[in-house]
Amino acid sequence: MSNTSYFAIKTIVFFEIKDYFKEFQFNILSPLISTFLFVLIFTTINKYYAFNVSENSYINFLIPGMIMVVIIQTSFNHLSEVLIRMKQNGSFNDYLVSPISRIEIFFSFLFSSIFVCLVVAFLNLFALSFFTHFESINYLLFVYYIILCAVIFSSIGALTGFLSFTWDVQSTVSNFFILPISFFSGTFFSINSIDKNLQLIFQYNPFYYLVKGFRNSFYNNIQINIYHELYILLVVVFTLSVAILIFKKGYRVIF
Repeated sequence: MSNTSYFAIKTIVFFEIKDYFKEFQFNILSPLISTFLFVLIFTTINKYYAFNVSENSYINFLIPGMIMVVIIQTSFNHLSEVLIRMKQNGSFNDYLVSPISRIEIFFSFLFSSIFVCLVVAFLNLFALSFFTHFESINYLLFVYYIILCAVIFSSIGALTGFLSFTWDVQSTVSNFFILPISFFSGTFFSINSIDKNLQLIFQYNPFYYLVKGFRNSFYNNIQINIYHELYILLVVVFTLSVAILIFKKGYRVIF
């Protein structure tokens, strides 16, 4: 018989989801308005400068990238902020002394983060759909890439929360690692629009292929490269394994 405490996992997941949406004005409305304004500005600029991309329109190219930016930042911020806040007010000790393993605690946080990211992604898709119309969206691939993105950056957020006690560290990782990744992984521009020498950076950037795969789910001519998908899955397994290892070991989890 399995010793996994499914009731405990479900309880933590529901609590974290409820706690996240309780402050919807900061967690939901604020990034949604920011994304809305971003797309509105680019839509206005595009009318005068007509950005060239390989797809039918720049707005159809931009919106999937903007959704992925929101998911990257949401998944990282959610877990890192939750863990640091709990460690600072001492409530994380209640989880550690409870009769469940640290792995179960970690996956409880991870499942809640995945659910949050899926809800945020569909809310942004609904809001941004007023700017354009997508003829066909493969929702299976849409959800697939959102989950992969959430697992990667939630694991990074968990690592940040596990190994730090102050908001300074969290802000540093967010500003100097997460933000550049979210902005420079092909979210705003096509790889064909940059110098060929710089394209090498994107060819080895797994997050570029993550954004590219997610964007392809919005079009009929879906092309899946097995090597790119394996590359993404390798990053998923690596970040998830490191987060599990650190949390299981308990290094600097508490003061």
